[in-house]
Amino acid sequence: MYLLGYAYLFNGISKTYLRGKSSANIDDGKLFSSNLIATKTPELWDEAPEYNKTTLPKNIVDDLIQSNTASFLVVKNGQLVHEQYWNGYDQLSKTNSFSMAKAVTVMLLGKALEEGKIKSLDDKFSDYFEEFKNKEFGDQLTLRNLAQMEAGLNWDEDYKNPFLPNAKAYYGKSLVDATFSRKFKENPGERFEYQSGSTQLLGFAVRKAINQSLASYLSEKFWVPLGMEQNADWSTDESGMEKTYCCIHSNSRDFAKLGQLFLDDGKAYGQQILNLDFINQMKTPTKKSEDIYGMGFWINNDNPVKHYYFLGLQGQYIIMIPEHNMVIVRTGSYTNLPKTDRGRPDQVKFIVNETVQLFQ
Repeated sequence: MYLLGYAYLFNGISKTYLRGKSSANIDDGKLFSSNLIATKTPELWDEAPEYNKTTLPKNIVDDLIQSNTASFLVVKNGQLVHEQYWNGYDQLSKTNSFSMAKAVTVMLLGKALEEGKIKSLDDKFSDYFEEFKNKEFGDQLTLRNLAQMEAGLNWDEDYKNPFLPNAKAYYGKSLVDATFSRKFKENPGERFEYQSGSTQLLGFAVRKAINQSLASYLSEKFWVPLGMEQNADWSTDESGMEKTYCCIHSNSRDFAKLGQLFLDDGKAYGQQILNLDFINQMKTPTKKSEDIYGMGFWINNDNPVKHYYFLGLQGQYIIMIPEHNMVIVRTGSYTNLPKTDRGRPDQVKFIVNETVQLFQ
């Protein structure tokens, strides 16, 4: 296994099977090295007068319990209206964002653009890492391609097969080894294909541009201005590089604040934290994704109640519903998450439709 480059499997086995788990899980943050995402002056959520006075109906409760939910939060008009936890989780529990971190990485890209640390979304990735000039198709790769999942990487997005790239990135020692070694199978910009490797490459470019850790930049530009209630942690490889395709460990109340930022057009406490033009780009679906993905966000404008959302493995959601000024957060361990709607989870649409009706 060492000779064939699969030594990371030993690490994976020790962090899963030997701990009674069958895969990565929402509680595994403490098992990995991480960078601190510090907060400074916590601001607690305002609780609505009707906070936790509405009992969830049986169909919602059954769905949440059946899907092994840890937390379910509803924010409306900027106030917390419902908050519920299961299986020993509570307000202070930090759980793994999984791929919700992809949208956070795109947020950092937007901030770096705003501050002039990155010139353009159409910057070539090879401007940051020259070795990509010598890769077939790699010299054409742009930051926009990476953010929109149109990189053309030879990357099989499979979370269950331990011999494929996701496992190497998650359990391996070096994210450079896991991603820079990948070849391209087609010209960037030609086709939408959701790939964790794309966001990891984007993270490398942003980190090089800002010349500081991504966790410290996230703290400075978002965590502190948003008044997050707790410090968070961002898992890293052995070199200290953040796993930008996943792995921000935070609590559900603070995840909800990320969603509220977008409903408030990038403002918080009277301060413009993220540029509105960039926000609009993030939540505008691309044609190549057949209108289901923007930059970091999954989008559903087909549903009567339009919504867009951060999405993570096993059913981590931060859902924004502009028409109803509502944010919904759900975390948990839904290992058999059905995704029959072109990669969009069935549960998201169910939660949106039922929750909006309940909290009208």
